[in-house]
Amino acid sequence: MASPNLPPGFRFCPSDQELVLHFLHRKAALLPCHPDVIIPDLDLYPYDPWQLEGKALSAGKQLYFYSRRTQNKITSNGYWKPMAGRGEEPVVTGDHHGNKIVGMKSYFLFYTADGIKTNWVMEEYRQSEACTSSSSTKSSKKTRDRQKQDHSKWVICRVYERDSDEEDGGAELSCLDEVFLSLDDLDEISLPN
Repeated sequence: MASPNLPPGFRFCPSDQELVLHFLHRKAALLPCHPDVIIPDLDLYPYDPWQLEGKALSAGKQLYFYSRRTQNKITSNGYWKPMAGRGEEPVVTGDHHGNKIVGMKSYFLFYTADGIKTNWVMEEYRQSEACTSSSSTKSSKKTRDRQKQDHSKWVICRVYERDSDEEDGGAELSCLDEVFLSLDDLDEISLPN
């Protein structure tokens, strides 16, 4: 799926908070704005990450789509495994009343069926329980129960292939770090007298 029909100069690059509040929350709450016009529904798990192009919303090198939340993250050629050292992270929004957790973000790496780690990363966003219950206080009990069920079914996925030189959650070296490391290398070189 190509980028949505946006005016020239506009790009789809939402923050974590925008993905949860403006897209996932609206989808789960069945609000009148139809976010699935921009981000498609897609059952992730029959597809390998390289097969998502043309099926998911493409924004630069990132692919976005809604999917049903499931524990089964197995495809025909591999599986998504939680990224080592990166547990669930809260998606927080702040206002004049303080910070509020509106969702959770999980990281997954794609492994081939042979157990070989690839460079494909998936960030999976889900709503927090508190976000759904507080947003539906004006609704009837029946509507709140339906929204609570719906909220737990949907996630938004952001899939991308990272550069091969990136490590799991590793930070990039600054120019200054590289200079100091290169100076260390000079110490190892013996210069003739």
